[in-house]
Amino acid sequence: MIDTDATAPDFIAPAVAPEADGDGTATRAATELALFRLVEAHDAVVCCTAPATFVPTCTAEFVAVRDAGWHASDDLAVVALTGDSLYAGFAYADRFDLPFPIVADFHGGVADSYDLLADSWEGHSDIPHRATLVIDGDWTVRFAAAADDPLDRADPAPVQRATETLREIGVDAERPRVEYDGAW
Repeated sequence: MIDTDATAPDFIAPAVAPEADGDGTATRAATELALFRLVEAHDAVVCCTAPATFVPTCTAEFVAVRDAGWHASDDLAVVALTGDSLYAGFAYADRFDLPFPIVADFHGGVADSYDLLADSWEGHSDIPHRATLVIDGDWTVRFAAAADDPLDRADPAPVQRATETLREIGVDAERPRVEYDGAW
């Protein structure tokens, strides 16, 4: 896993992202997500990674971040990254009403650049580990935590531990409440 205080690698990858229609309703669209745009526009970027969509523990964390309202902060960007395709990302975002981009790291290139590539998990290879990263506006990784087992019910969860780092950066972020026993 990438070390804290390291420079975060930039990436451009396909993603499912929220998009506002002209009538004010939100839809989702396929896009290319460029990390540098988020880093330039925010004080911090949180990247939550998962080996695949619909992994219950990862979903619990993504939903907790959604419910904490991190996506609505002007000084914070949230990105989820999974080892699945855009099509799975669309279904996942719709099922759990996720209001932040979901990057499709189908071949593991982004995960590899962050040293978060799992050799294999449940018969899949070259997929991301479950992790949470906080990147500040200077491209410094300020927080990095990964789980050896994506199904581990970490207490506190990495997204909860990341809250303190966000506050140190100056981002007023509510601490997410991760409920692993939800309807995932």
